[in-house]
Amino acid sequence: MTHRHLLIVAHGSRRQTSNDEVRALGDRVRGLRDPNIDRVEVAFLELAEPTIPEGLARCVADGAREIIVFPYFLAAGTHVAADIPEALDAFRERHPDIKLRLASHLGASSALPMTILDVASQAKYEA
Repeated sequence: MTHRHLLIVAHGSRRQTSNDEVRALGDRVRGLRDPNIDRVEVAFLELAEPTIPEGLARCVADGAREIIVFPYFLAAGTHVAADIPEALDAFRERHPDIKLRLASHLGASSALPMTILDVASQAKYEA
């Protein structure tokens, strides 16, 4: 077993329902039971917990030998381009034996345009 974990990283919000929405997404991804992913966790860059370091630590505590970090962001702003990579660099210094992979952010996904059309086509008419 590879002990591969997926850590979905979102921005975090002062609005608790927004953070809960991300946690629910993590639950739905977990429910898909991908044979290449042993565990799915979520973490937040700021304003909510667990933080990225806490999420990574949780993965390690649960036996991860490889962690795929997925930035749940639409655009490659400072958080995607600098803040998340810096957090991963700090983690690598403390855990050189853990393989880290940084996935592309959500907005870079080739599947996103079709998803946008799919969601938009389901919009309800409002006067």
